Amino acid sequence: MASAVSRPDFVVGDGFFDIKAFLDQEASKDLLRLTTAGSVDDGKSTLIGRMLHDARGAYEDQLRSARRGGEIDFSLLTDGLRAEREQGITIDVAYRYFSTPKRKFILADTPGHEQYTRNMATGASTAELAIILCDASRGLTVQSRRHAYIAALLGIPHFVIAVNKMDLVGYSEDVFRQIRFEFEPFLHRVGAKDPYFLPLSALKGDNVVDPSRHMGWFRGPSLLEHLETVETQNRAIEAPFRMAVQRVVRPHQDFRGYAGQIASGVIRPGDEVIALPSGRRTHVRNIVTFDGDLKIAHAPLSVTLTLEDEIDISRGDMIAGGDDPLATRTFEATMVWFDGKPLDPARDYLVKQTSHVVPARVEAVKHKVNVSTLEIGPAADGLWLNEIGVVRIAGARPLFFDRYAANRGTGSFILIDRETNATAGAGMILCAVADIVENAADRVARLVRGLIPLGARVDLPEDDAAAAEVLHGRLKGLWND
Repeated sequence: MASAVSRPDFVVGDGFFDIKAFLDQEASKDLLRLTTAGSVDDGKSTLIGRMLHDARGAYEDQLRSARRGGEIDFSLLTDGLRAEREQGITIDVAYRYFSTPKRKFILADTPGHEQYTRNMATGASTAELAIILCDASRGLTVQSRRHAYIAALLGIPHFVIAVNKMDLVGYSEDVFRQIRFEFEPFLHRVGAKDPYFLPLSALKGDNVVDPSRHMGWFRGPSLLEHLETVETQNRAIEAPFRMAVQRVVRPHQDFRGYAGQIASGVIRPGDEVIALPSGRRTHVRNIVTFDGDLKIAHAPLSVTLTLEDEIDISRGDMIAGGDDPLATRTFEATMVWFDGKPLDPARDYLVKQTSHVVPARVEAVKHKVNVSTLEIGPAADGLWLNEIGVVRIAGARPLFFDRYAANRGTGSFILIDRETNATAGAGMILCAVADIVENAADRVARLVRGLIPLGARVDLPEDDAAAAEVLHGRLKGLWND
């Protein structure tokens, strides 16, 4: 007698679809955020398209639009921009959401071109697993190493090294082992723990969802099976409570709340918190949301907090619990440079960290990192596009942060060019640095720089001597001759 075919718990009776049971089952699954990375033409988009297709994560209209001459071009399931389809490359970050019976996934397909490295860093900034692709027919490239290094800098704990296009090398075990031999020491040096090396062919479907029939010499799980079983943890919840205030909510005189997204930690009514920069301590009265008050909230929920005491709190301030965050104007960070114009310590920038925006300057580039060899160079005058270095930054006002290694949410920042408003770089804070003792002239220069509004024009004579005379007359009352 044939065995009964099992069916999902949300299908009851004569095929009746129980929407509540379906939603409950989906809510019970954990979530894995992952990203692809690697050099151009390594097959990232094709791999993701193949996985979505074979895991039944693509919709019918998506499949129809991806057909070319009766065959599915799997890369088109993620490459949606006209320029991407015309050139056959990925330019922007494409996010795809899908689920299997075991887990939900948010996947960021990032570009491989060197000029779009900033897009790769954006897509990887929230990921817990990185799939680094290598073309088996080409071997390792500098861009593959660069992306692996950036992924490690961003604190991604899990790595899958997908050696793609194995069909082009006859599914050779020797080719796979050679790439692993070259890449594994590099990954260990950048801090990647237990990277999973996997031979596959995205175009043919080998080892993507189902095991390959052509590579009997490989006994490990397929890509999807590994993604379903890799251990995950929400590191943001385990960190101390941090919430940057995005808005003060005051609908009437009887209510004052502070709205923002919880960057890390857990909060409950009655918990003690500190408001920064004032340093005042108080307790949480209520956790308010559109659906009603909560008894507990955690990252990354967006909530409104009401406090037991009246405290002067504004946008950009931080509400923190547990160990106090670091507070200083000067810090060191590892920074990836995104701008076509080089980093110039003489230029004025803005640091945006959480919801706080502060005028700042880059005081020094302590050293650059060679992404191919991981060698650390000497002090430098600046950074160029896609270069990575350790810098010292001084803000016009103190920032409140944790080291990036301990807290991604409060330990990251972007550097903005004040003239163009372009994102010039992204950084991960390493440590606080004692503020350098300023002389009177440096303090005046810093304060004036912080007071000049973004985009403002300063009306001074073009001749430096004449401009100095004007400033001397305006500032003479500040000192005694």
